[in-house]
Amino acid sequence: MKKNFFILCFAVISLSVTWAQPPNDDLHSMPEYVHNSHRKIIRIPDIQGFHTLKCDLHTHTVFSDGNVWPTIRINEAWQDGLDAVAITDHVEYHPKQKYVVGDLNTSNTIAQEKADEIGFLLIKGTEITRKKPDGHMNALFIQDANKIKVEKAADAVEEAYRQGAVIMLNHPGWPDNKSTMDTMHIRFMKEGKIKMVEVFNSKSFYPKVVGWMNEYNLAPAASSDIHDLISHRHPADTDIRPMTLVLAKDRSLEGIKEALLAKRTLAFFNQNIVGQKEWVQALFEACLPIKMVVDNKKKKRYTFEICNNSDIGFVLKTKNGTEILLRPNSIYRMNIGYKSLDTTYEVMNAHIDINTHLVTRLPFAKALHK
Repeated sequence: MKKNFFILCFAVISLSVTWAQPPNDDLHSMPEYVHNSHRKIIRIPDIQGFHTLKCDLHTHTVFSDGNVWPTIRINEAWQDGLDAVAITDHVEYHPKQKYVVGDLNTSNTIAQEKADEIGFLLIKGTEITRKKPDGHMNALFIQDANKIKVEKAADAVEEAYRQGAVIMLNHPGWPDNKSTMDTMHIRFMKEGKIKMVEVFNSKSFYPKVVGWMNEYNLAPAASSDIHDLISHRHPADTDIRPMTLVLAKDRSLEGIKEALLAKRTLAFFNQNIVGQKEWVQALFEACLPIKMVVDNKKKKRYTFEICNNSDIGFVLKTKNGTEILLRPNSIYRMNIGYKSLDTTYEVMNAHIDINTHLVTRLPFAKALHK
């Protein structure tokens, strides 16, 4: 028995040595070129006791009109530094059904296995797909996509809502470049059944829709709506994909859903932030801690260092039109006169209403007492 045990151990050790042998003339292994275990870090701070979760709530796979397998969407999202992703294949549109077999839940079922394997958050969703005026709507946190495939768009929304879904109005400016909504959408918004709207979709920004966010009390979203490989449109080393920043009580699906229902979101894309003033202001302050480094009594001015500890660059505009760029992950030195501590700045890439930017003060006075 002992002899057999030692033989087995020797075999395992020998095999391990074979696998781990150093480079030789037969084989040079280059594991540094394998990127599936590397994850990008996106630096966006938590605010007001909430976790700032980075989410893409609109993606597609081969089970509708996308061109990748569902597991790819999970791997991409993890590698891009996201906290959660939703797979939202179309209910009505399946151009690849001749080649890809499955029902309306299959893409999420396949993706869920991969998400469980790597410990990633997958939101089960689908997209209700109609021509304008009904338009497209995502249903997030659904139970069964098959039951949402019904004749009338309004009935599809009602079924998704019965399943406890969070419903989002997608790309309202597509395909005619006119941001419009139908009476059906307005009714569902007033009834609390449509709770979100995309202000960024793919590479499109809908400024008019930022006004809807306030008028109809909607949570803003930014989504990739990706159909191909995400790297073809947003290379991870040069770009940050569109994402909805979800201010969640905890890092879980339940935490995300609670935050969406409470409308604690910010839309982030191409260095632009869209959201309710309260949350935009809180994020702005969390990204920019300030400290005073010099008190120049002779010139009656202070020198402050503004440390941007995030991947979001901010463009500030003074009343006289001067623009100040606070670059991501950098420190900006600013001289402020004793009588100018209360100067206000317009944050040109922080949108709180249609054609309206956040106007705020930097907390210089507070920094004096640290």
